[in-house]
Amino acid sequence: MARFEVPEVDYTRYTNRQLAAVPLAVLAVALLVIGGFYATTGAPVDPGLDFTGGTELRLGIDAPQEQAREQIDGAFAATPDSVQRIQGENVYVVTFEASEATAGELEAQAEGAGFTVRSVDSVSASFGSGTQTQALLGVAAAFLGMAALVFAMFRTFVPSIAVVASAFSDIVIPVALMNLLGIELTLGTVAALLMLIGYSVDSDILLNNHVLRRSGDFYESTHRAMRTGVTMTLTSLAAMAVMAVIASLFGIGLLSSIGIILVFGLAADLMNTYLLNVSLLRWYKYEGVAR
Repeated sequence: MARFEVPEVDYTRYTNRQLAAVPLAVLAVALLVIGGFYATTGAPVDPGLDFTGGTELRLGIDAPQEQAREQIDGAFAATPDSVQRIQGENVYVVTFEASEATAGELEAQAEGAGFTVRSVDSVSASFGSGTQTQALLGVAAAFLGMAALVFAMFRTFVPSIAVVASAFSDIVIPVALMNLLGIELTLGTVAALLMLIGYSVDSDILLNNHVLRRSGDFYESTHRAMRTGVTMTLTSLAAMAVMAVIASLFGIGLLSSIGIILVFGLAADLMNTYLLNVSLLRWYKYEGVAR
């Protein structure tokens, strides 16, 4: 079996500013996207049913897709916020966010239109708002806890801030892409963002340890860390890509969204770790310490 080898990058060809320019530019664009979305909608990312409250129905409809969509639009007194067909089945996921109609009334309207109601899920607006607050506090607490642990491990500002900055960017970039791709913030996508914190810290701490705590030249230590870190990240990225594709084919929206977020987050992690983090560590080792 052929062994995967990470090519050795000649970092001496690039200045620290050149290495940091690309990840910082991508981060700036991501922040602009999030800021623009917040200015337009009042939220940094579109909250899903878990946080806004509402009702989701799974309806079995024995009709061609276009005809089924027309039947769904005419069946309910309120206009559905989302209608999605499950791939390979005549089943449609119909979502009403913050609708005045109760779950029972919507179910009755669906049955009255001749649909087969497979399931009904309902979340109250107050419960959804409370869940959103708890979820965002959980992400903030996880990030702050990670930052405190990193500073406790390295006890120096530049290597620690390099890890924290990379982790921050690894979260911000996928959030911006969620807005562009129309992926809603749900409990599942919050879990994906929490996973990205762990993935990011793994590769960054691995790099910092090799450069700061092991013998060898800076570039030799960096390449040693890359052989393990890049292989680890690419393996996870490939697995998440496969999950996203298969989940999309079978109409499993939550797993598809999680997979897409992790794919983009892991790709951002490769960029941030081996461009931004490397530039900060090289500056710290050859210029920052000397000063």
